[in-house]
Amino acid sequence: MVTTYGALMRQTARALEAEEGPRADFTARALMTYLTGKDTAQLLAMQNLFLPEELAEQYQALAERILTGEPLAYILGQWDFYGQTYTVTPEVLIPRDDTMAVVDLILERRHLLPQNPRILDLCTGSGCIGLTLAARIKTARVTLADLSPGALKIAKKNTVDQHLTARVSCLTADAMVPASRFLGQFDVLISNPPYVTAAEMAALPRSVRDFEPAMALDGGPDGLDFYRAIAKNFTPAIKPGGYLALEFGMGQEDAVSWILEAWDYDILALKKDAGDITRAILAQKKERD
Repeated sequence: MVTTYGALMRQTARALEAEEGPRADFTARALMTYLTGKDTAQLLAMQNLFLPEELAEQYQALAERILTGEPLAYILGQWDFYGQTYTVTPEVLIPRDDTMAVVDLILERRHLLPQNPRILDLCTGSGCIGLTLAARIKTARVTLADLSPGALKIAKKNTVDQHLTARVSCLTADAMVPASRFLGQFDVLISNPPYVTAAEMAALPRSVRDFEPAMALDGGPDGLDFYRAIAKNFTPAIKPGGYLALEFGMGQEDAVSWILEAWDYDILALKKDAGDITRAILAQKKERD
């Protein structure tokens, strides 16, 4: 097949519209960047050049993977979050802009934290939440925790890639069982736990349902299993007066607030994401004599 870079990308973008919607043009360019190493400006300058047939075939093979529902992030092997690029594989959820809301809740109050705050990112996945906080709170000591060995492997790689190994550690932890005493207590516990309901699991887009890890999505019948478990099992791991910041699904804010209030937390703030959906909560563990 003899064609130019520009013609092939335009043709591919049209073919991808059913799967990718308004992101089809971006995806078509991203696949070519992945194969050639050329950025958008360079590809624009090359659009009238003919590309080698072998490269065209490789490009079409990648586009076919998108058409089967495979997420672009897994093909590229990386994705951006909060201005940094993270390694992602099917072992971890793809970082989404929605999650910036829960990170913002802590960053907006960093001046209220102790001098060297201890932060636990529970259900860490790729580690993007905890690593973002470590990068922006220069004195923080951050622990990335997950039950999945595959996820922890990716979190460790991202820690190395972000040059944060001096202040960030990774360990195995299960949100569904009581926190180990050896963890000590943290000034902040932050988490994007599984929150998809059983009914929603069956209706997820195939790019999520068939490719992203179910254990990082499935929150039980009502989507709240992990919120109950974190409140029960990890409240002892939060210092009195410490903060708990959680992401949740659309419409879950009242239920999550009630769970935390029942475990003696003060609700400090709710945060909307860029889509104007209430997405995250900040609570403070009450101090007791």
